[in-house]
Amino acid sequence: METIVIPVHKSNEIEHVVATAIAQRRSSRAYSSQPIEPEKINSLFEAARWAPSSMNEQPWAYLYATQDQPELWNKLMATLNESNRVWAKHAPLLILSLVRKNYLRNGAINGTARYDVGAANALLSMQAAHLELNVHQMGGFDRQGAIDSLNIPNTYEPMVIMAVGYLGDVENLSENLKHREMAPRERYTQDFFVMNKTF
Repeated sequence: METIVIPVHKSNEIEHVVATAIAQRRSSRAYSSQPIEPEKINSLFEAARWAPSSMNEQPWAYLYATQDQPELWNKLMATLNESNRVWAKHAPLLILSLVRKNYLRNGAINGTARYDVGAANALLSMQAAHLELNVHQMGGFDRQGAIDSLNIPNTYEPMVIMAVGYLGDVENLSENLKHREMAPRERYTQDFFVMNKTF
């Protein structure tokens, strides 16, 4: 069988026109202590609400806490890996996204549910960028710990935890994290992942 080799190219330039929120979105680790206005929090979830989903099942759920809700906040924070906790503790808002594993209509396994939650999370992130908020999604957390401490029923599965807030001063981060923050935001160029032919 012939092996197809695709040249790998990366670029930190936006090469084609995209919406401003997409161009500005970044997963920073530097957060301001400024609280997020309640109407902006509602706006994030409203964006997720209107995401597309298979059969319009809308298989997402969100559990969130702000820093002025210490009991719930600490339960979310405690599930994070230490490498995430060290900077996420400064974000004023933590959001756990969950997927409902089965269709409501018939109880069958929803094979596209995780894809749909990803779409909802993407719209939430785009709305955050539009509102000049930063979202950093984290897969590095204790899922079983979240299930236990937050009483998550087995019909749901934790997906990611998002730290959300206004951007802070990068100089307040550790040297290692500061270096990562200052690095250019690179992406594979389209010739790596877009095809107008068969494999």
